[in-house]
Amino acid sequence: MGVRTRIAAVAALALAGSVLVAGQADAGGSHSSLTPVATGLNGPRGVSTFGNKVIYSVTDGSVYATDGHKTWKLGTVPGAGGLAPAIDTSKRGVTYALTGAGGEPGQPPVPGGSTLYRLRPGKSPVKVKDIAAYQATDPDPYNQADSPTESNPFGVAALNDGTVLVSDAANNDLLRVWPNGKTKTVARLKPRTVKVPAGLGPDAPPAGTPFVAEAVATSVTVGSDGYWYVGELRGFPATPGTSEIWRIKPGSIGAVCDPVKPNKGNCQRYADGYTSIVDLAGGPHGTLAVVELARDSWLAFESGGSTIGALFLQYPGKHHRAGYKRELVRGQLNLPGGAAFNRWGGLYVSAPVFGPGAVYKVKY
Repeated sequence: MGVRTRIAAVAALALAGSVLVAGQADAGGSHSSLTPVATGLNGPRGVSTFGNKVIYSVTDGSVYATDGHKTWKLGTVPGAGGLAPAIDTSKRGVTYALTGAGGEPGQPPVPGGSTLYRLRPGKSPVKVKDIAAYQATDPDPYNQADSPTESNPFGVAALNDGTVLVSDAANNDLLRVWPNGKTKTVARLKPRTVKVPAGLGPDAPPAGTPFVAEAVATSVTVGSDGYWYVGELRGFPATPGTSEIWRIKPGSIGAVCDPVKPNKGNCQRYADGYTSIVDLAGGPHGTLAVVELARDSWLAFESGGSTIGALFLQYPGKHHRAGYKRELVRGQLNLPGGAAFNRWGGLYVSAPVFGPGAVYKVKY
């Protein structure tokens, strides 16, 4: 299956409320730059850090670590299905890998897909939870298309107590998974009524038509304030500027992230105005790194448009709301996939999810 075919397959999942991808582009832009720290990678996506180590995942499900002098494999998880797993590393140095649904839309699931694993260097990965099995008992009450029990886990964040957060881009929710596999639904993201953008072709509703679009919860991170942050892709019609970031009170169960009432309850809107978010990373002093798959939206890209994505620093504002945002390495990333800060505030980004790519350190 070629690169374009695989990308189209992934984007097709997003039509129903699912998934996405990333890469490196034309130079230009802001007072920031990229320095490669791991090159010659096949579809790098997940990025995490531990001390002076940078950890990353590639298409075949393998996860590696590098300290700048040597590189070693932490393990390989099954079920990657052509898209590198999401990863995160806990404060204790334990790395988790999360596989998505994988495979072609409408086909049987890939064995080992939609599963959270714990990696043990030199040993086989440990299966922590079959996320799809949990979602089969946890239907999305706000589902707009296909099965309300559809699952496509896409984002992961390890917590200090040994539990793990998982954002599901098909079930549009945030889960918390315990080491013994116990799982609870932290929050559900409701769909948002958006306006259909222009240029979608004769088969799409006319431009400006109100359309109920799913949240597509692609990303999760923990902020320096301890709160849990979830980023949206935005399902069809992928209207630019309608992807939100939600701020969730730690320990929440059954919270609702509602764009109609965004300032109530344990899940409140933190930031708005983004496009096709695929990853978040919590940084120092309340900053968040925000990765956009494609500046013009995943659907515009999938329809043959620009491959250029974006990386932003979102700074905190007052009263638990976002302040201003700053774009880094503008125009230099095609379809970026993942980002992470280290303990000293160093920022790393991966690109692209499909094809030859690298992990870069971002000077900002």
